[in-house]
Amino acid sequence: MKIIQYCQHILGIGHLFRSLQIAKALCNHEVILVTGGPHVDANFPEHVREFCLPDLQMDHEFRGLFSTDPHATLEHVRKERLRRLLVLFEKEAPDLFIVELYPFGRKAFRFELDPVLEAIREHRLPSCGVVCSLRDILVEKEDQERHESRAVRTLNRYFDAVLVHADPGFVKIEETFFHLDEVTIPLVYTGYIAPKIEADSRAKIRKRLGISEDEILIVASAGGGSVGTPLLESAINAFKQLNVERSKYLRVYTGPFIGKENFNLLKSKAVSEIMIEEFASDFLSYLAAADLSISMAGYNTSMSILSTKVPALVWPFSNNHEQGLRAERFAEIGALRVLEDQDLLPERLAEIMAQTLSRPSRVTTNIELDGADNTARWIEAWEKGNGKR
Repeated sequence: MKIIQYCQHILGIGHLFRSLQIAKALCNHEVILVTGGPHVDANFPEHVREFCLPDLQMDHEFRGLFSTDPHATLEHVRKERLRRLLVLFEKEAPDLFIVELYPFGRKAFRFELDPVLEAIREHRLPSCGVVCSLRDILVEKEDQERHESRAVRTLNRYFDAVLVHADPGFVKIEETFFHLDEVTIPLVYTGYIAPKIEADSRAKIRKRLGISEDEILIVASAGGGSVGTPLLESAINAFKQLNVERSKYLRVYTGPFIGKENFNLLKSKAVSEIMIEEFASDFLSYLAAADLSISMAGYNTSMSILSTKVPALVWPFSNNHEQGLRAERFAEIGALRVLEDQDLLPERLAEIMAQTLSRPSRVTTNIELDGADNTARWIEAWEKGNGKR
């Protein structure tokens, strides 16, 4: 089966890496992963081919898209992206089109998605199935009623199914989307998409770093890095005030999209026990090796916490309630502790870190975390039962 998978990461990297986990699980098929956001170094397996559209990004206030090419206007980039998408579908004639988040989000990309979806429906492009790939919790909109009405119309007109990457025993999509009963296509919960960890990751990383089991390793991270500098700065300052009897080390991962000024600010605070880097391709292994994680509360980071069972402190992104709601749910089952803004005071954070380290425990949950493989299995069953439209 040939699959075109569309994912537009515009501020962080969570959307991209979740989509890549699904693409990797579709190992028996040819996958073309369509991207069009800031470049991220990622390992693509042989069966996955990246198709890059001209870059568009979202400003930090979510006011709108902008072109990163100083020689190309936003309108020019939009037209060129649509042209390339249409050519791609005509050339590749996929069996399935997987659209990440839209129409529940990414309204700013209607200019290219709606024409493609309409052309598929009207058979001006080769016929193929269309499914939405959706995370667990949606962000609120200014005009929620209008947004949901448009999303319902789009789903019912163009899509064959919605695949929700969540465990319905933990959170249901209708908690943040209130017109789900008007959706006439199937809605399938796949379970959460969590990375798989190698059993000996902890020992390997600690041996590589020269850190014994009697010493403390703390990992602080900020996802893509666009908005996490205050947390990382606080973690560094708190680490320096952390009063523990054992030797301690801190590794800070800023994210690839951190501004140069902020990165230099954090680097200026480094001492011998503190290592600061933008990104680690084996970040999950470092998290498994850690005694404590300090991070934001995005989908992917939360899944990494659950996979590694590392004791964790999270500071949810405050511009919407998505991360806060997820963090609260995980806190209820003891998987992590939520940091409030006042907890970022270095003295307070150092105290919380010491408390967490004093009672180390790795929480095991019964949440379904095999979402990528479950998604691949559903798609393969769909192909056998339906095939192309």
